[in-house]
Amino acid sequence: MLRGLALARNGVALAHPNPVVGAVLVKNNRVIGEGFHQYDHLDHAEIVALKAAGKEARGATLYVTLEPCCTTGRTGPCTKAIIAAGVKRVVAAMNDPSPAVAGRGFSGLRRAGVEVEAGLCEEAARALNEDFAKWIQTSLPFITLKTALTLDGQIASSAGSTTSITGELAREAVQRIRHAADALLTGIGTVIADDPRLSDRTGAPRRRRLLRAVVDSRLRMPLGSKLVRDAQGDVVVFTTPSVDSRKARAFERAGVEVFRVPSRGGHLDLRAVIRELGRRQMLNVLIEAGAELNGAALQAAIVDKMILFYAPKVMGNGGVPLARISSKWFKKSPALTNLSAERCGPDLLVQGYFHDVYGNHRARHKN
Repeated sequence: MLRGLALARNGVALAHPNPVVGAVLVKNNRVIGEGFHQYDHLDHAEIVALKAAGKEARGATLYVTLEPCCTTGRTGPCTKAIIAAGVKRVVAAMNDPSPAVAGRGFSGLRRAGVEVEAGLCEEAARALNEDFAKWIQTSLPFITLKTALTLDGQIASSAGSTTSITGELAREAVQRIRHAADALLTGIGTVIADDPRLSDRTGAPRRRRLLRAVVDSRLRMPLGSKLVRDAQGDVVVFTTPSVDSRKARAFERAGVEVFRVPSRGGHLDLRAVIRELGRRQMLNVLIEAGAELNGAALQAAIVDKMILFYAPKVMGNGGVPLARISSKWFKKSPALTNLSAERCGPDLLVQGYFHDVYGNHRARHKN
């Protein structure tokens, strides 16, 4: 199963809007076939492994990181192929979170006489597909808010300034996080202050360009900004219906999409932005922004996960906080759960969740 999980990770940025899945066929203590899913290659991980094994698959054990599908979509049911190949036993890490499958794949295999076990390395498998799980159940993307900050919670030395806080290893880790995302969301304040490209610079393959999205209610983004100059159909600006159409037309001529969403309480409706990104099959959205958008996202309760890179530094007075939120919000602020921490060079990487996309039940499934 550990090999299957490693294979599944090869599908990051290549499998969405499908889940990332790895599969390993074993017979007589020997691997006879293995594979992972890539959306453009059609075949699911189980089918890749079965094709590699050929006739040897009869009597083998299939280790797979996700319950085999039992529905017909772009491909036929994996359960049918597993049964036809004569696989004796299936060991899966987790149930498929898709309501169309959810336990039915296991039931179909059992009815055909295939031995089924589930729950091996389940937590690791769930972490791999937490974005797919949320999207397939709600049509909304999994939202991660990522930021770098000092020990006293400052993300910049002053408003509108660019401040280097963390070290090289943390910056490399951020690129890997970006690579796993389908879309990156930022605010106009960050664009004006930093003029970022917001690109995936890992060099690793991806089937879709990283969508770079900007919340800009008054269309203030400069036409000479790097985002506009580099746009190749992968930049969208979310704005309000009342903006000047002349500026909107200039953006569109430059290859930047302008998408209007309604206002809510005098501000651009972030929930409408998230719904639209989900409609575009953006399963994983990464927020990299300043205090204003961070605060708005937290108050709108759209953030599922936070990734915080703490530098071992203290900035002191005058710095910019992680989020601009009324002090009254603290009393009803949810606490992060399922916390983890690890070293990232001289910095500390802390991760935690506001929402459990699999529900409150995280224990091993009994299948």
